[in-house]
Amino acid sequence: ENPTKQLLFSIVKAPGCSSAVILGLFFPCSDESLFVYDCSSAEKQPLGEKGQDGKGTDKGSDDILAFAFSPSGDYFALTDDNKRLILFRTKPSWECVSVRFVNRRCTSLVITAAEDKIFVADKSGDVYSYSITEPQADGKLELGHVSLLLDVALSADDRYILTADRDEKIRVSLTKAPYSIVSYCMGHREFVSKILVIPNCPDLLLSASGDSTLRLWEYKSGEEVHCCQLSTICGPQATKPDQKFTVSRITYCCQGGYVAILCDSIPTVYIFQLDATARQLVYKEQISLKHKGWDIAFEEMGDLWILQEDKEAPLLLYRACDGQWKAVTDDKGLQKMSKYIQDNWTVFEGIFMQRMPGSVEHLHEAM
Repeated sequence: ENPTKQLLFSIVKAPGCSSAVILGLFFPCSDESLFVYDCSSAEKQPLGEKGQDGKGTDKGSDDILAFAFSPSGDYFALTDDNKRLILFRTKPSWECVSVRFVNRRCTSLVITAAEDKIFVADKSGDVYSYSITEPQADGKLELGHVSLLLDVALSADDRYILTADRDEKIRVSLTKAPYSIVSYCMGHREFVSKILVIPNCPDLLLSASGDSTLRLWEYKSGEEVHCCQLSTICGPQATKPDQKFTVSRITYCCQGGYVAILCDSIPTVYIFQLDATARQLVYKEQISLKHKGWDIAFEEMGDLWILQEDKEAPLLLYRACDGQWKAVTDDKGLQKMSKYIQDNWTVFEGIFMQRMPGSVEHLHEAM
């Protein structure tokens, strides 16, 4: 069976159009087609109707705020500016399973390895769980911070839920008893933008922050084991003296232990390798892009896909060869996906006028 090449996709809004669109690059799929979903056609909660929190609803846009695949790729969930949580089943073909309403606009979500729940983090600092097996059921409040949440993650066995907020904190809780706090990972000096539990090193957590660092933690004890100053590595890419290197995307590949990151406003992909024995990240190389990078993802076997703001070459594929990452141009999947994007380029033009989901540039502006 071929490894699934899912995970690389973008969510954008077409200019002059009220509908937000998911462009899912998901192959191989049953008919190798492109799945497009118009959020403006989804069920809307009547204005003034009270949500679960007892507060009235306000009118939002259809912009998508957060999204995630389940670990197997069988499910996909998103939340939008209209406070909808939309769940899809992806196999044997894409279909919408349910549309539910969340209390507040969300910032991040994650699906359990058991694929029975979605955990949704919101701007007020709360995390709610929503059932997948009962797709119409209301959400359940699981935990809360006193600050805006920016990311949420789960351990590979679903035992721990990890939450990151604007006030520099990473909290580790028991998933089945979230009021039971296992530890705090403290050390970042600004908001924590991204967290990732290393799949094949399940005791390690990787985090990124507005303080221009990547940090590695033994998260159950809250101990920081490695800190990488991105300004030291990325310095030559700086466009201004006080350039911030804030990570907007992290992707990890178990095959080789590679970590790739994108930073806001910097057209470069930085590649590291995890030395699990030494508990540290080793900088390997960088891939310079001619245009702004939108998204990155590893395949299970190690190929790195890059989505960039360029109609002529929107999708790039890199492969490790003799210790270096080299561009692959003759891959049929690459050619097919690139054509899909080019044929739908008017959708992608909307990206020029809005931030990608997951962008954290505005947090620096607010501080």
